Amino acid sequence: MKKTIKNKKLKKSSRDWLQRQINDPFVIQAHKEGYRSRAAFKILEIQEKFKIINKDSLVIDLGAAPGGWSQVISKICKRIIAIDLLDIDPIPNVDFIKGDFLEETNIEKIKFLLKNQEADVIMSDMAPNTCGIKKVDHLRIINLMEEVFTFSKIVLKPGGNLIFKTFQGGANSRLFSDINKSFNKINYFKPNSSRKESPEQYVIALGYK
Repeated sequence: MKKTIKNKKLKKSSRDWLQRQINDPFVIQAHKEGYRSRAAFKILEIQEKFKIINKDSLVIDLGAAPGGWSQVISKICKRIIAIDLLDIDPIPNVDFIKGDFLEETNIEKIKFLLKNQEADVIMSDMAPNTCGIKKVDHLRIINLMEEVFTFSKIVLKPGGNLIFKTFQGGANSRLFSDINKSFNKINYFKPNSSRKESPEQYVIALGYK
């Protein structure tokens, strides 16, 4: 039976969000299985379909908080380096850095933790803060994707893989032309665990050149 939020002190937008959360089957299942967020199911679907992470993989999780993706992948791979502006609770097999992933000091920390190796996989479930102004939000989406791509060129090994979130209609031809030239194969994937009304999809870039 569908649950309803009746607290009239909340704004309608807040009530609608809470109601969607408590009735979302993936939120309910995440709680049952001990996952930190419903986003765990997205990376599980990506991994099941593309098999891009294995037991020997060195993985970097950009924008990791609250740690849903790292929590799942830490049980599969050799080691994860997670970074976010927000803290996350400790996860076994995960080294966490608090800060901006493009700041030089944090890039050096990542390189140190990689121990002179390069990453096998970079994954990002980040989305920019939106303001509701279409042109501004569009630029923010493109900027974030460019930052993730720029970072991948610094620490991703040849043959490595990159996963990042985009939005339908949220990219530009120049950026995706550069990404296509840099990887052997590009896939676009919308997991079943993504909300139907959400324009999000994931770019699965395989075989970094």
